[in-house]
Amino acid sequence: MAAAARPYLGLLLSLFLLQLPPGAVAAARAGPGDGMNILFIVVDDLRPVLGCYGDKLVKSPNIDQLASRSIVFSNAYAQQALCAPSRVSFLTGRRPDTTRLYDFYSYWRVHAGNYSTMPQYFKENGYVTLSVGKVFHPGVSSNHSDDYPYSWSIPPFHPSTEKYENHKTCRGKDGKLYANLVCPVDVSEMPKGTLPDIQSTEEAIRLLNVMKTNKQKFFLAVGYHKPHIPLRYPQEFLKLYPLENIPLAPDPWVPEKLPSVAYNPWTDIRQRDDVEALNVSFPYGPLPEEFQRQIRQSYYAAVSYLDVQVGLLLNALDNVGLSNNTMVVFTADHGWSLGEHGEWAKYSNFDVATRVPLMFYVPGMTTSSVSQGMRVFPYLDPFSHIVGSVPQGQSKKVVELVSLFPTLAELAGLQVPPTCPETSFHVALCTEGTSIVRYFNASEEKVQEGKEGCGDTARCFNEEPVALSQYPRPADTPQWNSDKPKLKDIRIMGYSMRTIDYRYTVWVQFNPDNFSADFEHVHAGELYMMETDPNQDYNIYNTTSHGWFFKRILGFLKH
Repeated sequence: MAAAARPYLGLLLSLFLLQLPPGAVAAARAGPGDGMNILFIVVDDLRPVLGCYGDKLVKSPNIDQLASRSIVFSNAYAQQALCAPSRVSFLTGRRPDTTRLYDFYSYWRVHAGNYSTMPQYFKENGYVTLSVGKVFHPGVSSNHSDDYPYSWSIPPFHPSTEKYENHKTCRGKDGKLYANLVCPVDVSEMPKGTLPDIQSTEEAIRLLNVMKTNKQKFFLAVGYHKPHIPLRYPQEFLKLYPLENIPLAPDPWVPEKLPSVAYNPWTDIRQRDDVEALNVSFPYGPLPEEFQRQIRQSYYAAVSYLDVQVGLLLNALDNVGLSNNTMVVFTADHGWSLGEHGEWAKYSNFDVATRVPLMFYVPGMTTSSVSQGMRVFPYLDPFSHIVGSVPQGQSKKVVELVSLFPTLAELAGLQVPPTCPETSFHVALCTEGTSIVRYFNASEEKVQEGKEGCGDTARCFNEEPVALSQYPRPADTPQWNSDKPKLKDIRIMGYSMRTIDYRYTVWVQFNPDNFSADFEHVHAGELYMMETDPNQDYNIYNTTSHGWFFKRILGFLKH
């Protein structure tokens, strides 16, 4: 919803607040964040290139500052490396095989089951729920409404300049405008003199001020677009990353033993004017090294631009005096390959596509309570701030985004939704994830390991946490629709199991008519051992006995 159409929303919000039942909170034992507000920040296509994750090149002081007051999960994974399926998965607490969404073209309430969402659950329990920017993927997959009114108290806000994202707004060396992949811009020359993420920050800050006045518990979700392509950001951020300092990916080649079904040919960036002009061969490329550096440079610059938006938003939380009673969650829908394996996109099961940042700030739990008026999140300028921050607590446990719903419910002191039965299309409220609050005390990880959570729900094997991701393909070899096949074209599904020690992927026959995977018809497999092959370059599937892995992934999928 454009900013110009927002004035009536104050009235709408007031009317909503009047309608809340006085005891609208589900009975449950008090959680560490019981009664707190929730600020849920989700970023598009952000892999963990952040200072708090050990990246030495990036300038991300505000996100690092958040991490220094948070529990940070260093091994968090999305369930599918594509925007709509990933977001519907973690917002409903169901896996893509249960939402039946692998593309962009179906709405789970119609095509799978009338599943409750995380914001809906908070709304039904007395919270005002608000959506700014890209939270649900817009379009068919969220019923062209971002699932309003089920999930949100008032209509979601979308920046008015969002519609220009793929327009010709990138000025080339010849002075003409192009629809480029690499697109540093003069913001004053942009339509309406701004950019979508700047508008989202402004609206989120406005809503924080409204909620301070209303004194009502809120769940505010803020979705940022960058660093999603096109890499369009204020050009001054390029100064942080001189091109001569930008390295290539550590493994910028297509792995020799990579099954062709596992490769994604990055067709979306090929359609950008600057990439198209390079006339790169399909499907493997490669891109010229100089241009590879430019993409990586612009991705980093876009991350620093994002960091500024996050910094302004968190600083506003301080300004309205809500930092001490608001939990903050920061994550992404999936990662993005920056040349690793010769790929420039998401659309795969590799760590670079599925691994995401994930951190939780819970006042009084991840950091000691702050006295009223003290600043928790002073804004830090990435152009002048040098000293890095370290996470308050860090967990190396393997966790999944599908666990966000039960985790936030437990933190908020709400009844944690029950674990879904094996078939749950008829069940409105349940979750296929498991709360990860038990991992929050990082110093007690060894003590708590295996004591609760995993054994009862088969989310672990031998008490070892597992993350499951998946990706569909139309054929065994790269096609023009390999990156984003429509449901009717899916013929193969790649199920991937990640533990702390390995990633095992099996590509099996898939029938889109009845959503069934045939594990007796295996097209290809991948096995990477993390200790010796952390970048997942050397597939040992064909030289290793993998029956044990196959049984484990089957057992996991059946639960």
